[in-house]
Amino acid sequence: MQYFLSALLGYLFGAVPFGLLLTKAAGLGDVRNIGSGNIGATNVLRTGNKPIAIATLLCDVLKGTIPVLIAAHYYDFNASLFAAFGAIAGHIFPVWLGFKGGKGVATLIGILFGLYWPIALIFLAVWLAFAFAFKFSSLAALTSSMLLPIWAVLLGHLELALPLTVLAIVVWIMHRANISRLMNGTETKISLSSKK
Repeated sequence: MQYFLSALLGYLFGAVPFGLLLTKAAGLGDVRNIGSGNIGATNVLRTGNKPIAIATLLCDVLKGTIPVLIAAHYYDFNASLFAAFGAIAGHIFPVWLGFKGGKGVATLIGILFGLYWPIALIFLAVWLAFAFAFKFSSLAALTSSMLLPIWAVLLGHLELALPLTVLAIVVWIMHRANISRLMNGTETKISLSSKK
């Protein structure tokens, strides 16, 4: 029962569509009608409103961290893993939006902070390095997630290797269209230009 409750808690947190709620509250319309149609921070940035994009990023991170920490506090490590998978499932498949959500990267970062924060910092460092070097958010996410199991092993947290492998696979599956665009040279680069 504790694992079911942890997964449900994670899902309910993850399913809150902050990107959509914040852009509508800011009078920017429906973020699903621009760019990739995604509700994540990268697509919110395409509205030209950096503060809203940053707020979306932070909220999407927290909805991964909070349920993991709650489950770990009240139950155990395994419960925190159920909360983690519930959170990323909720973000990707939110019931409120017809099960069409984001790609899970920001929520994954939040999950990492909840499970073992040093890996989260390494993930961010790799993401930033690839994002600045190549200007592709998707490539940065793919590379960072792929390396997660390796960091878990190197840092002596073998219990995280398999869960992080599964989470990385989820991220790769959700980025399959981006992978195709990267391969044929049509992927959109990160732009920090503002319309405001």
